[in-house]
Amino acid sequence: MAGDISFLAALKTGMRWHQARQRVLAENIANANTVGYQARDLAPLSFQSMVRMTGFRPTITTAVTDSRHLGFAGQPDSDFAAEPAAGYEVTPDGNGVTLEEQMMKLTANQLDHQAVTTLYARGLGLIRTALKRNP
Repeated sequence: MAGDISFLAALKTGMRWHQARQRVLAENIANANTVGYQARDLAPLSFQSMVRMTGFRPTITTAVTDSRHLGFAGQPDSDFAAEPAAGYEVTPDGNGVTLEEQMMKLTANQLDHQAVTTLYARGLGLIRTALKRNP
């Protein structure tokens, strides 16, 4: 992503996260009848992980110098790692996939991906408009 405009790079990261989440949710739905399968989901995409993925390296760092300051616990290095999702229901065979819950997550993810894609397209449109020559 070197050379990208930072807001476009952040939107690209968001689109990739939604694509990865779509894949994980689809796997959950595909395994709705698999004995012992537990639903998974991605950790939410945080601002800190998006900054890390764009390659931005701050020259100034923060430090907790007083116990009254707020600290930052940090995120794991694997930004798109799937983790077990807390389900509401487990069947007698140990399957933890609730189709209704997965379909709601899938729909919300699709809508969020569409919103990010629209923002990306409009950002590119603004750049094209700014680069056009005046007749």
